[in-house]
Amino acid sequence: MEKLLQQLLERLEKAYGDRLVSVVLYGSAAAGEYTPGFSDLNIFCVLSRIGLEELALAVPIFRWWRDKGNPSPLLMSAEEVRTSTDCFPIEFHDIKERHRILYGENVVAGMEIDESFYRARVEFELRSKLLRLRQKAAGVLHDRDLLLRLLADSVSTFCVLTRHAVRLHGLESPFAKREIVSRAAEVFGMDPAPFLSLLDLRQAKIKPKELEPQRLFEQYLAAIGSVVNAVDKLEK
Repeated sequence: MEKLLQQLLERLEKAYGDRLVSVVLYGSAAAGEYTPGFSDLNIFCVLSRIGLEELALAVPIFRWWRDKGNPSPLLMSAEEVRTSTDCFPIEFHDIKERHRILYGENVVAGMEIDESFYRARVEFELRSKLLRLRQKAAGVLHDRDLLLRLLADSVSTFCVLTRHAVRLHGLESPFAKREIVSRAAEVFGMDPAPFLSLLDLRQAKIKPKELEPQRLFEQYLAAIGSVVNAVDKLEK
């Protein structure tokens, strides 16, 4: 992980020079919870300006980074960081609460997040990710290996959104995935079993053959639904 991060920094510095304001690692990897094969290296890259030239310079870097199994860095200008915290409250909360400055200015330190649309964004993300999960599952429902992989790949995202759902209820929310699930079970009455089974699968604590994918999927959908309903009931 550290070698990859250093290689990324070298490419970004070479491409952008003094236009590179800050590079920030955020998410599970910044909190020491990186799981090779499942976890992403999430990068927030801030430039002094973003135009066609800057985007063209990003093409080979982002392609290389994706080939390493990571999502393209989140690329913003310094001005956009200052003016868009109301649009991206989930992302900016995640960045602010778990981050590591890899290069340049600490753009996170003075960040003030506008929570005007926070509840709506959490519900939107939960519902849209749930719809997408069902769409993908419809194509692999009878392939146990592909279905399990789909569920295991999704559980990290739903843990993050569940943490924000707990946070919206005015409660302190942990960062560790298992602790998030435990807190959601307490707060929302959510069944933690499907989440915990998928986390065990990701960490090789159980083998795929020990799980019944379709039954697990059914339980997982119900658990996610509990979180969605809890957010929906909050004052709008």
